[in-house]
Amino acid sequence: MRYLMIHKLDESIPEAWNPSPEFIEKMGAYMEEVQASGVLLAGEGVHRSSEGALIRKDAKGVSVTDGPFSEAREVIGGFALVNVADKAEAIEYGRRFAELFPEVSVEIRRVVEEEDLAELLGDQTAG
Repeated sequence: MRYLMIHKLDESIPEAWNPSPEFIEKMGAYMEEVQASGVLLAGEGVHRSSEGALIRKDAKGVSVTDGPFSEAREVIGGFALVNVADKAEAIEYGRRFAELFPEVSVEIRRVVEEEDLAELLGDQTAG
């Protein structure tokens, strides 16, 4: 099963976006270990929200807002896509990742696979 692990950082904490050499070393070791285990499919960090944009669509149309996103305390700091046996294993990788940071949240979400679509479509037509 594939799981997406999205880590969110408090953008107001400067250290979150200026990692120390020690943090970079610990993160590198963790990523090497996860890569060597064969579960890591992809993983990247992202720049501050001030370099991004937010696109919203509602009944009035589409709007684009340049970052930073002041209404959000936590913003996405990066992601990893892992292929693991189950949710418990994904949580374990996420927990170990979170331990690298002084403050972070890691959201674990199962990726919809092709075989899930029949069940999802069945749920929509059953009601």
